[in-house]
Amino acid sequence: MPQTPQSDATGPRPALPAPRTPSPRDAPALKWGVIAPGGIAASFVDALHTYTGQRAVAVGSRDPARARAFAERFDIPAAHGSYAELLADRDVDIVYVASPHSGHFEQALAAIEAGRHVLVEKAFTRNAREAELLVEAARKRDVFLMEAMWTRFLPHMDVVRQVLASGMLGEVHTVTADHGQYMEHDASHRLFAPGLAGGALLDLGVYPLSFASMVLGPFASITAVGTKTATGVDGQASIVVTNASGAHGVLNTTLFARTPTTASISGSLARLEIEGDFYAPAAVRLISREGEVLDTHVPERRAGGLCYEAAEAARCVAAGRLESDLMPLAETLGVMRALDGVRRDLGVVYPGE
Repeated sequence: MPQTPQSDATGPRPALPAPRTPSPRDAPALKWGVIAPGGIAASFVDALHTYTGQRAVAVGSRDPARARAFAERFDIPAAHGSYAELLADRDVDIVYVASPHSGHFEQALAAIEAGRHVLVEKAFTRNAREAELLVEAARKRDVFLMEAMWTRFLPHMDVVRQVLASGMLGEVHTVTADHGQYMEHDASHRLFAPGLAGGALLDLGVYPLSFASMVLGPFASITAVGTKTATGVDGQASIVVTNASGAHGVLNTTLFARTPTTASISGSLARLEIEGDFYAPAAVRLISREGEVLDTHVPERRAGGLCYEAAEAARCVAAGRLESDLMPLAETLGVMRALDGVRRDLGVVYPGE
């Protein structure tokens, strides 16, 4: 039976485990093709080139000038003026889909049908049905497919997983997480555009929902209330999920305010607190039932966190694996179904669904 973590002069002080995450520099050197050279693609390629031995060797955009500018910025050898040209580039080992949510399904499916391994930005697709079709296609073609939920692959999340597996917290009863950013209303911005699957939920809310899924396992129920923006997408959502044992996840996301972006896991013996921003490299604190901070894990570095998902993808591909244990496709599908459930409660429907 796990013992209650507490300060005890007669015994060792409870301590957090060290992360087991391999160095991204040790991952196999895959050659990446990038679809949609926007802001997240720039962050990904910068992390890839700075912290791993992998390289982006091609970039594709519907705007040839945009592809060339991105290629020049990151010293990428090939700039393609269409996604089809990128997928025909035989130098590419794996494709990173970095477009707005509305484009994920079409572009990832095209990459899969071209026989390419694929990393798809979160949220994986607009809805669960699109996600199911991608998974079916990847399994049929025997290619690797993974959601780019970068948080899952960070070292501090390995600390969290080890603590949960150890029973150090006792029976988990409550998980909390929030992700809110203040966004000035702009009907032309992708986050406010229904046609681009905008809103807080797919861009920000996916983080707390995925975190709760990692901790609690499959959801038994999900309930949400929210507020729409003037353009009809979700501007704020407060969500309660439960698992089979009755534990609760209390989650929030918003475009209307900058929230603490923290997370916690509270059990019968102790709790973990993750500082903001919990979804990025962050400190983790183990706190006794009496409220004493027993130990703190501080990340070695806080920049370039996207390199860890690239390293995981490379290790899986090199090993001939078609999915990652850290972000299994079945769990991605579960999170997408939860996102669909929240949107149903909020009355948010994207054009073409």
